[in-house]
Amino acid sequence: MKAHRHCLVTGGAGFIGSHLTERLLADGHTVTVVDDLSTGSLANLEAVASDPRLRLLEAKVSHCAELQGLMGAVDVIFHLAAAVGVELVVTSPIRTIQTNLEETRGILEVASLRQVPVLLTSTSEVYGKSQKEVFSEDDDLLIGPPWLGRWSYACSKLMDEFLALAYGRERHVPVIVTRVFNTVGPRQTGRYGMVLPRFISAAQANAPLCVFGDGTQTRCFSYVTDTVEAMVRLAGVGAAHGQVVNVGGAEEIAIGQLAQRVIDLLESRSLIVRVPYHEAYAPGFEDMQRRRPALGKLVRLTGFRPATGLDEIIRRTAAASG
Repeated sequence: MKAHRHCLVTGGAGFIGSHLTERLLADGHTVTVVDDLSTGSLANLEAVASDPRLRLLEAKVSHCAELQGLMGAVDVIFHLAAAVGVELVVTSPIRTIQTNLEETRGILEVASLRQVPVLLTSTSEVYGKSQKEVFSEDDDLLIGPPWLGRWSYACSKLMDEFLALAYGRERHVPVIVTRVFNTVGPRQTGRYGMVLPRFISAAQANAPLCVFGDGTQTRCFSYVTDTVEAMVRLAGVGAAHGQVVNVGGAEEIAIGQLAQRVIDLLESRSLIVRVPYHEAYAPGFEDMQRRRPALGKLVRLTGFRPATGLDEIIRRTAAASG
């Protein structure tokens, strides 16, 4: 992005949002954060709290009276405000659906007043139950049935994508949709079921690492600064407008193997305990067996490929939480 832009970051006190806010300030931009602190924390912004170029509005996007007035000054919007984490999705499906739909509609509506560019953060969850080895942006999507709350998050985020692209076509809002795959790093909490911080916390305490299911389900992890780099680069690429772009890591690992990797790297005495899904969540819970992103479009548009290795990710995250 060009220098000296005014950036609006919704969910800017959250895990990814706070790292993005720090990066934008470090690049010389002015940043306004809108966050209701329901899952974010002021502590995440402690390092930049005194920066005069940072302004925090503690409010839900859909209830923020100042948003419309800001549109005359804002150059780009990074929309990260959303319900996060499998545990929250399963236990609070109404909150999940309402948060994702209402906050996205609210930010797109105000953005449309002056056609302010919006980078919408979506999720790999929208790929649903697909059995493909690698997920590409132009794949068909397979969402599970509505009586399984597990899929409410995927469906609501997919509707966010439809809504964003509709505002792009009908209201001429320059929108970019990023499908983020398992971003991890410092400040991520295990409070909402996030796997790596749970494993690291348990390993540091020499407590059991609980692997849900049989542990063969695989994921690819992206370090948070790599995810932020991809977002910042995409926001500066006009050819990305109207596009859906995967953002994630390329190293695939089974969750059972991840647990052992954490134990080994942290020289922990922890044991691995397997917990059936119906005990961890609720009867009928369904998981995605694989979640590996095709990154070709990201590389073509930005020249960037997330490259922080998994061992380094684990070490850095553990060092920050230890």
